[in-house]
Amino acid sequence: MSVAFVPKRLRGKAKINQETVQRLLDENDQLIRCITEYMQKGRAVECVQYQQILHRNIVYLATIADASPDIMPPSSNPTAAEAPVSTTAVNGHEGTQ
Repeated sequence: MSVAFVPKRLRGKAKINQETVQRLLDENDQLIRCITEYMQKGRAVECVQYQQILHRNIVYLATIADASPDIMPPSSNPTAAEAPVSTTAVNGHEGTQ
């Protein structure tokens, strides 16, 4: 369930763990799919409702991330900007440039 629907008396009392974060990420994925579908159908009212829930979830996840500066991704994994790009993926054939 989205954090947006948790009663105020229970907010801030939930245990934050990887499972909770993953559930919110999965929910956000579904929300984005619903928003896209409703946009294609021209149903703006539903889009706005789902966008508000998505925004709350993202703000909540950002708050968790900001409160946990000691949890950093492993530095051994290159980021997309640092990762070497295969010429096969770029040109459709093997070789170097």
